[in-house]
Amino acid sequence: MSEIKKLTEKINQFNAERDWDQFHAPKDLALSLVLEAAEVLEHFQWKTNEEFAVYLKTHKEDIADELGDVMNYLLQLADAMDIDIMDASRKKMEKNAKKYPVEKAKGSAKKYTELK
Repeated sequence: MSEIKKLTEKINQFNAERDWDQFHAPKDLALSLVLEAAEVLEHFQWKTNEEFAVYLKTHKEDIADELGDVMNYLLQLADAMDIDIMDASRKKMEKNAKKYPVEKAKGSAKKYTELK
């Protein structure tokens, strides 16, 4: 069993023990995922790259907690919709490789529709 599957089962058990499944419809999980991602962004708000590097030294655990929340909601959402998140990620990378060939995209931040 993969580490992702093990973690997903652990999250599901945690929720089941608390009778929280009733609150975890895909819509609610998607909303929670976005809200937790926004909490990650709060750590970057109003900081230059240099200021953030200093901030990270004393707030790394806080940011890790938020990233953990994002991961947990992502896994729950994928599980709720019966999506193999690892397979989805691999397939998306294959699609991105076609949209962003190295010879056109290397060193560029342009969207694939703008690459020539």
